[in-house]
Amino acid sequence: MKLRNVSTLFALILASSLAAADIKIGVIASSTGPTAVVGIPQKNTVALLPTEIGGQKVEYIVLDDASDPTNAVTGVKKLISESKVDALIGPTTTPAALAMLDFVAESRIPLVTTVGSSAVILPLDDKKRWVFKTTQNDDLIAAALIDHMMAAGVKTLGFIGFNDPYGENWFKVFSAMAEKAGLKMVASERYNRTDQSVTGQALKVITAKPDAVLVAATGGPAVLPQTSLQEKGYKGRIYQTHGVATNDFIRIGGKAVEGTLMAGGPMLVAADLAGGNPIKAVAQGYIKAYEGKYGPGTMSTFGANTYDAGLLLQKAIPTALKKAKPGTVEFREALRDALEQSKEVVGAQGVFNMNAQNHNGMDQRARVMMTVKDGRWMLLKD
Repeated sequence: MKLRNVSTLFALILASSLAAADIKIGVIASSTGPTAVVGIPQKNTVALLPTEIGGQKVEYIVLDDASDPTNAVTGVKKLISESKVDALIGPTTTPAALAMLDFVAESRIPLVTTVGSSAVILPLDDKKRWVFKTTQNDDLIAAALIDHMMAAGVKTLGFIGFNDPYGENWFKVFSAMAEKAGLKMVASERYNRTDQSVTGQALKVITAKPDAVLVAATGGPAVLPQTSLQEKGYKGRIYQTHGVATNDFIRIGGKAVEGTLMAGGPMLVAADLAGGNPIKAVAQGYIKAYEGKYGPGTMSTFGANTYDAGLLLQKAIPTALKKAKPGTVEFREALRDALEQSKEVVGAQGVFNMNAQNHNGMDQRARVMMTVKDGRWMLLKD
């Protein structure tokens, strides 16, 4: 009996040890609130991520921050202290990501973020060295927009952006690049994500008579300035950032967003990509898997950002496992180092080449110019 009890105890200890070795990945997404159009596909994509990597079971713990940075901080604290996660994916918004930085760095947990602004990784410092980013940096997108504006004969610009880090970083990056290119900014306005009207801002921009207007916003709230400009008679070109790279933007905006010009990730127009483009197969694979689970026309660039975060972790985890066990600081540090050494990782949105100075690693392959035509995004040929 004693021998049997010892054997049973040993088995329980062994089982407990193995269970503790499971990899835990926390995910924070805004599946409710003003940014839900962005956050829902991010949450949904988690079901498509691998449940085993390097011979280890992977558990994903998904929390909703309801589009509120305070909730995001509460969520990340819970994931760190209670769930003991090895890595984080998300959140949905730039303000939430910036609010989480202290806790991520203090706990030494790698965060693969899906937000738009480069402010979460630049300038790289002791806190941001724990953060990696699967969306295109603002300057990469801005350069494509400016090239298109110059080719189209645009000389003067208006700007309407979020009154938060996303809008401010876009203005900072874009205005400097536009000025260098010889474009003149004649109007600059801000609004809040929850505002129900931007009529005043639209009228001020129209009064300045710009050749084109850039809207720097994300998700459903990005539609409001565009519809307001058109309702008040603006006839110039309207550009958007990659914060609207989703079919929901067209569904919400309808005819008002026809003709929208945007630079964004190639996944949204994967069918139009050249056959030799390495991103095409991955992008179409993601679209097939996502729409197979959630229905035709449901795929989103924002979900693809989460998918690419999963791909980066899938490549980096086996390397980290050679150095330490999941659930330890040593494993998290090794995982951070492995992510920083990612080379030619082909995702649905681009190809990633990270290094100690660049925690985004995307190049011009990660962006294309597109427009809304006949109710869908279409690739603009060079």
